[in-house]
Amino acid sequence: MYPGDVEYEPVSVKEVLAEMKDTAELLIDLSYSAVLLGSDEIASEVLALEERMDILQLQARMSLLMAARSPEDAEELAPVLGVVGAAEKISNAAGDIAKVVIEDIGLPEAIRAALPEATEILVRVPVGVESPYDGRSLGEINMETETGVRVIAVRREQATGKRRWITNPDHESVLQSGDVLLLRGPETGLTEVYERASGTAYEPVEPPEAPIDDLERAVDSIVTMKNMSELAVDLAYGAVLFDSEGVAEEVAELEAEVDALKSRFEAWTLRAAARVDDPIALRGLMHLAVSTEVISDAALEISEGVLHGLAAHPVVAAAVRESDEVIVRLTLAPASELAGTTIGDQLIQTETGMRIIAIRRTGSDGDWVVQPGPETDLRAGDVIIAKGTRAGAARLGERAGDRPDVGE
Repeated sequence: MYPGDVEYEPVSVKEVLAEMKDTAELLIDLSYSAVLLGSDEIASEVLALEERMDILQLQARMSLLMAARSPEDAEELAPVLGVVGAAEKISNAAGDIAKVVIEDIGLPEAIRAALPEATEILVRVPVGVESPYDGRSLGEINMETETGVRVIAVRREQATGKRRWITNPDHESVLQSGDVLLLRGPETGLTEVYERASGTAYEPVEPPEAPIDDLERAVDSIVTMKNMSELAVDLAYGAVLFDSEGVAEEVAELEAEVDALKSRFEAWTLRAAARVDDPIALRGLMHLAVSTEVISDAALEISEGVLHGLAAHPVVAAAVRESDEVIVRLTLAPASELAGTTIGDQLIQTETGMRIIAIRRTGSDGDWVVQPGPETDLRAGDVIIAKGTRAGAARLGERAGDRPDVGE
C-alpha cells in the first residue's frame, strides 16, 4: 500500500510526532480487536490508518532532514528519526496482523478465547435508541472515570449511507444512537458500559473446547507477548519523556523476554502442528507472533537514544505530552491515602482512569516493578509511572499527594 504523492510542506514536527504516537497505539488496539472479533471491517480500517501513517512518517522525515544543518544538529535529531522509524514499524506490524483476518490466513479458535484474557479486553457495542449515552458527549458521560472503560474508536453511519471511523474521540465527542463503539477496559467496567450502550447484557466470549497442551501454551505465549509489547511501547515513551535510563533498561528487558517467548512459542507450535487436523490453520499464529515481536523491537528503538546517553530532543517530549493519552510520573507522599494499600484495594484505574504501568521502589537498589497488578502493594516514596487522561492524572496526583510530572 502506497501513500500516493507526498510533497514537502512546512509542518509542525511536534504535532506530526504526537499524531504518529496516537495512531500507532490505536493501530495496536484495532489490529488485535480485528483478530478477536474476526472483523474484516476493523481490519480494513487498520490498513487505512497504516496508509495515513506512511504519509506522517514521510512528512516527519522531510522536516527533520530540512532541520539538520550541522553535525550537532544530526546528533540531536538522530533519536527523533529513531522514534519516527519505530512508530512506522508498529504501524506495519499492525497492518500485518490485520491481514491475518482479511486474507483469512487461518487462526485456531483458541486464540479468540485467549485474547480477552489479556490485560484489558476489547469489545464492540452498538449504541441503542434508548441508550442514556445517545446525544451526550464523552465528557458528560464521564465513562472512563466511573468505569475504567475507554472509547478508543467510534464507527458512524453517515447520511450518505457510508460509514466512517472516529479514531480519536475526546471529551467533546458526542455519541449517537446507531454508533458502534470500540471499547477497551476491565471486564467489570465493560459489563456496565455494554448494558448502558446497547440495552442488552454483555456476554463474554465463550471459550471453545480445551485445545491440545502445546497449542494452548502457544496461544498463551501470544497473549503474554502482546501484553509485554504494549507495555514496552508505553515505557519507551516514558523513558524518552523523563530521560530515564532505568525505564529504558526495563524496555530492553521486556524486548529480550518477548524474544525468548517467541522462541518457545515456535517450538510449541511446531509440536502442535503434528497433532492437529489442519496444520495450515496455525499459519495465522505464526504471523501474530512475528508482528508482535516487531512491536517490542520498535519499543526498544524508541528508547535506544536514552540507553546510548543521547538526550531526548525536546520536540519528542513535547509530542508525548500533547498526545491523546499522557504519561505522568508521581511520587507517593508518606501521608498519601494510597501508601500501605494495593492497586486493587484503591480501584485506581476504575476511579481515576489511569493505568499504572511501572513502579520504582525506594531504597538503594531502586528496582522497577513492571506490569503491576491488583495485588501489587503501594509504598510511601514509590515512584509511579502511569498513563491515561489529563483529568485522570490530576485525580491520581491528588490521591498520591503529588503534582503529576509530565516531563516539562
